[in-house]
Amino acid sequence: MAQENTAPENGDLEGLEDFVAADEMETLRAERDEMRDRFMRALADAENARKRGERDRREAEQYGGSKLARDMLPVYDNLKRALDAASDDTRAQAPALIEGLELTMRELTNVLKKHGVDEINPEVGAVFDPQLHQAMFEAPLPDTKAGQIIQVLGVGFMLHDRLLRPAQVGVSSNNQG
Repeated sequence: MAQENTAPENGDLEGLEDFVAADEMETLRAERDEMRDRFMRALADAENARKRGERDRREAEQYGGSKLARDMLPVYDNLKRALDAASDDTRAQAPALIEGLELTMRELTNVLKKHGVDEINPEVGAVFDPQLHQAMFEAPLPDTKAGQIIQVLGVGFMLHDRLLRPAQVGVSSNNQG
């Protein structure tokens, strides 16, 4: 219920005190409401900062190693090429060397998996997905449909749900299948 503030008549000292007290009361109420509003905003800002900090911490924990993981991919590629290039003669002549390469490759793969890095190795015949694959070439290939993977040139990698490197593929440009 709002009290109407009217100035007292001349000579009414008690009425003047009531008028000043009512005016001060209104000022105090306004200040209180402003302070309450500022407090609620500060509380909301603090809660938002806490949530943002928690989200940033989780992201840093989950994706903080992405640069290192990305830098390790050429090591993976080189080990894979070395193992793929080893002929039967090489395997017969230097079995310990090949075994060492295989163990190193297995260990690298295990470390990458332990830290959330998974291989993207599409199958020939799978549908091209631009979110996961990079088309290196297109070619019409009989008995395929447009957009089908016809060759895998290189594997890709994901860090949790983020793409580190797309798989490199060849894609059919055939319009019939």
